[in-house]
Amino acid sequence: MANSVQAVIQNALTKLRSEKSRIDRQISALETALGAIRSRGSDNGAAPRSRQKMSAEARKAIAKRMKAYWAKRRAAKAQGKKASKG
Repeated sequence: MANSVQAVIQNALTKLRSEKSRIDRQISALETALGAIRSRGSDNGAAPRSRQKMSAEARKAIAKRMKAYWAKRRAAKAQGKKASKG
């Protein structure tokens, strides 16, 4: 009886060591994949985009267009309020 118990335990240990080896290989593969993703700089794998510097003239032109845009929107909103009151 002692031999059969010992054989069962030995067999279980052999199977568990095999399973541990398989799990260790999977963990290593996942860590490698995660390291590759992290080295790219983002979660989705896209390369980070660099921003171009905007010249002072370009900023002024955009500011001018945006002021006109918002003035037009305020005027349209004011027209809408006048029409609803009248």
